[in-house]
Order: sequence, then C-alpha cells, then structure tokens
Amino acid sequence: MTDLNLPEPIAAYFRADRQNPDALARCFTPQATVKDEGRTHTGQDAIRAWKEAASARFDYTTEPFVLEQDSGHHTVRSRVTGNFPGSPVNLRYRFRLERGVIASLEITA
Repeated sequence: MTDLNLPEPIAAYFRADRQNPDALARCFTPQATVKDEGRTHTGQDAIRAWKEAASARFDYTTEPFVLEQDSGHHTVRSRVTGNFPGSPVNLRYRFRLERGVIASLEITA
C-alpha cells in the first residue's frame, strides 16, 4: 500500500481485501451496504458472499493512490490490476464510516 494516511477502517478494508472474505466482512457494520457492478449487497453475510464470488472469479491487487474527503465520505482512488477484462483500471471507492467501521461502500470506475 502507498504512504496514504487512510483512516484506520479504510486501511483495514484494503488489508482485508488481500486476505479472505471473513476478514473483509468484519470491516463493515452489520447492516452495511456495498454497491459494485450495478448490484447492492446488504449486511455482512451478503458482503462476505460478494467478496467470495469476486475472489473466485479473479485474482487482483489494489493499490490506493488518492484520498479525498467530502460531505462525510472518504473517496479513495485505487489502481486495480488482475486477470479481469480491462485490467488495469482505476476505481473509486466511496466510503461512509460509522463508529470506526464501514457503513457503506460504493465502487465505481
């Protein structure tokens, strides 16, 4: 990971993304939402399943390179490289934090 000074819940997310679906799901509130590829995943079980499916389909690495803050959200721009169509790609991860964990995440191009 780069030298960005990411808030701890966001840094934990990017660390967990390299580990396993359980570690990633623990980064979220019980009712959190993740929006990715036109779908919304609600709750830790759905988020765990989303990560499992993504990991089964593709191998990838994520390298955050910009952090922006606005209206209670943190947006991280990250370069994602892997064995998926269009790799590499720069994606935006828009986080909303709540009491030290992630309450929502939206991933867009």
